[in-house]
Amino acid sequence: MATPEAAARTASARQTAAPGRRAQDPAADRARYDRATAHLDGPVAVVDLAAFDANAADLVRRAGGKPVRVASKSVRCRALLERVLAVEGFAGVMGFTLAESLWLARTGLRDILLAYPSSDRAGFAELTADPELAAAVTVVLDDPDQLDLVDAARAGSAEVRVCLELDTALHLLGGRVRVGARRSPLRTPEDVAAFAELVQRRRGFRVVGLMAYEGHVAGVGDAVPGRPVRSGLIRLMQARARTELAERRAATVRLVRRVAELEFVNGGGTGSVESTVAERAVTEVAAGSGLYQPRLFDNYRSFRGRPAALFGQPVVRRPGVGVVTVLGGGYPASGAAGPDRSPVPYLPAGLRYDPMEGAGEVQTPLLGAAADDLLIGDRVWFRHAKAGELCERFPELHLVEGDRVVRTVPTYRGEGHTFL
Repeated sequence: MATPEAAARTASARQTAAPGRRAQDPAADRARYDRATAHLDGPVAVVDLAAFDANAADLVRRAGGKPVRVASKSVRCRALLERVLAVEGFAGVMGFTLAESLWLARTGLRDILLAYPSSDRAGFAELTADPELAAAVTVVLDDPDQLDLVDAARAGSAEVRVCLELDTALHLLGGRVRVGARRSPLRTPEDVAAFAELVQRRRGFRVVGLMAYEGHVAGVGDAVPGRPVRSGLIRLMQARARTELAERRAATVRLVRRVAELEFVNGGGTGSVESTVAERAVTEVAAGSGLYQPRLFDNYRSFRGRPAALFGQPVVRRPGVGVVTVLGGGYPASGAAGPDRSPVPYLPAGLRYDPMEGAGEVQTPLLGAAADDLLIGDRVWFRHAKAGELCERFPELHLVEGDRVVRTVPTYRGEGHTFL
């Protein structure tokens, strides 16, 4: 049951998360962040709690009553994971490495789904030696060789909870064109059911869940600025993908339920919450990026989050008219290399990268008329392209309410962990 404080946060956030919520005032936000962090030397990373809570409540609203499992890789801060899990409508964690999942379980979190296969032998030895950890962590498996690896690492008889993963990619032109991430080798309902039978026959393993992440829907914006034709093609692809996957996912669930009792069927992500929860076969949806609302999640028609996670870089040089240089800033996001993987200068508005330099490892020149109003020591606020990867650059996050830092909390890095 949520605490009274958590319930109050949920109710307050819902007021700002509903369609028609107040328009943002970037200039006012910049002033607030500057005042809140005036006592801190940069670079600094902040999370605006009002925006974070509103984004959390909006994800719950979009999920329509089905639980939201928070993706830890998109948060990478235990204090914020605990904050969002206290919000009614969130339940469980989706982890990204076995070491991280075990660490979270040891710190008291439960119902952790490790959503990516692991070859961490030491981790599997620890998992199988501790029934309490084994009960808290479910691992994704999709290959018989993974079962062999776990058994070879076993240090105890604890039963391993298994989640199967269905490949969600859309195949067109008779399979000659693939749209979607290359994940599980289990493509058809029959593939998944056959593997489920294999796992159920294997001593020390039990199938408890199924997941299918449609990244080509959940992670690809369908309203790309200035690209109406591309946006239209993306919407056509996603409509086709949703229809095809809904049928295949439902058939998979039916077949697997004949051989295993499924506790959950997980799907989706921040960008596909509504369409994923609309499927009767799905019991929960995963989301995480929408809490921080990084720049790559601006290009969706179905929702509009509030930027919650920002980092501020100090101005250290004024090379000339219309130019300032900030310290550091070269924090690219993972994925196919391109301009959309760089952080974006956000506040003050009107700054852009020098195309000959981009975001630098040690210093970053920024161009634009707004540069002439910045003094040495002033801050430029950036938004990262993705969500949790920002936390790999900073040991702590300053949590802002209004124009005050109300708490400073460690990121995973700040607690001495860099899991990937």
